[in-house]
Amino acid sequence: MLTKVYGSAVFGVEATTIVVEVNIDKGIGYHLVGLPDNAIKESNYRIAAALQNNGYKIPGKKITINLAPADLRKEGSAYDLTLAVGILAASNQIKSENIEKYIIMGELSLDGGLQPIKGALPIAIKAQEEGFTGFMLPTANAKEAAIVGDLKVYGIDNIKQVLDFFDKGTPLEQTIIDTREEFYKNLDFPEFDFSDVKGQESIKRCMEIAAAGGHNVILIGPPGAGKTMLAKRLPSILPPMTLHEALETTKIHSVVGKIKNMGLMSQRPFRSPHHTISDVALVGGGSYPQPGEISLSHNGVLFLDELPEFKRGVLEVLRQPLEDREVTISRARFTVTYPSSFMLVASMNPSPGGYFNDPDAPVTSSPAEMQRYLSKISGPLLDRIDIHIEVTPVPFEKLSEERKGEGSVEIRKRVTSARELQTLRFAELENVHYNAQMNTKQIRLYCKLDEKSKSLLKNAMERLNLSARAYDRILKVARTIADLSGDSDLNGDHISEAIQYRSLDREGWLG
Repeated sequence: MLTKVYGSAVFGVEATTIVVEVNIDKGIGYHLVGLPDNAIKESNYRIAAALQNNGYKIPGKKITINLAPADLRKEGSAYDLTLAVGILAASNQIKSENIEKYIIMGELSLDGGLQPIKGALPIAIKAQEEGFTGFMLPTANAKEAAIVGDLKVYGIDNIKQVLDFFDKGTPLEQTIIDTREEFYKNLDFPEFDFSDVKGQESIKRCMEIAAAGGHNVILIGPPGAGKTMLAKRLPSILPPMTLHEALETTKIHSVVGKIKNMGLMSQRPFRSPHHTISDVALVGGGSYPQPGEISLSHNGVLFLDELPEFKRGVLEVLRQPLEDREVTISRARFTVTYPSSFMLVASMNPSPGGYFNDPDAPVTSSPAEMQRYLSKISGPLLDRIDIHIEVTPVPFEKLSEERKGEGSVEIRKRVTSARELQTLRFAELENVHYNAQMNTKQIRLYCKLDEKSKSLLKNAMERLNLSARAYDRILKVARTIADLSGDSDLNGDHISEAIQYRSLDREGWLG
């Protein structure tokens, strides 16, 4: 007898419905076709033990299972439950009237219990699009799948529950989540707050500007000056995620299996990979492509600590995703695209010894050593970083102050107001939502200068030997500074503040 059961495969961040066709005929044998990987080929051992331990058995006949479409590569152990239900339905051990109305996924333990799967959210979205009544999956993933409305989601602890549901009509408990209520309830503030930072008022101002315009930032300063501390607090002043952004971000983390029992993500991601990371781990890929760190930090912050310690090849692969805000992984048989719209925050010491022109420093580096150290970061990558900040150590008087600094809540309010102005300004443009995304044409349109500002910028570029690439960056940052103060036109104050944030463009910075 032939039975069809439905599962799903995830490619990139989208799911594709897989039809599991089980045919039982005279003879003996177990044939699994349709490009399964090793984890799926081994499933018959897990299925046999799970069924045996729950009072069922694999029939001693010729079993042929096809995973259609047969030319798509299937991977992972999430098809165990699908195959087991298909085998029992095809051998008439359970009734199969309503099986085609459900997507069934889950990895089996030998006692019939279910282990969590990856990609539950994209699968649920696809199931709802294709008109399936329900989705049966492990309890650990039920919250995540229940984000999708108009789809009955059933969290399963043991295969027996599924078999009793189809065979005896025993009802299953549906997982219901009010997505909006759940999302807004979790919009609390993270544990890191700007009020913890002593002193560093000018650096806090830079971080506020970066957050308001979505600008990439590099922090340069000696060890212990507070670079990492400031970077970790950046997500706390970014505007709250919209429901659409939260869904997009949750989808990517779901594909990697990082959303167990969480439901919708409400905090912006903050990723801080170690400098030994490979280029594949950073941008994504592999023989079975997976999202990399840049996609996991989509709608959030990617923090690269000790930037010159990263391999140069790893940093170079960042250039295209920074510009396009997505990354495409191409393989011989298929291509997948992952979104990667993130804010890059990098930190570095000004020299190999860590101290810069400090007479009291324990180790000093020669200008040649410092030049070699800084040259590890290529010009094209620096070109994509709008704000360069020099971080100086905090004096003892500031450290020992009892007074608390301004908290993240107040800063976030100003950042959100500035972002709202930008949303209105770019409402007509499809791929531009904040100032950092403007191209040259839009900069000319929205960053017009009066004569006084023009001459100020001309003098600064000539006197400080600023490169041509700094010109557009200064205008973008000045536009954000104007938005923060609620000004519709740029003036000299905005330009002069923006010029301060281009340390690495000045010739003689090392002198």
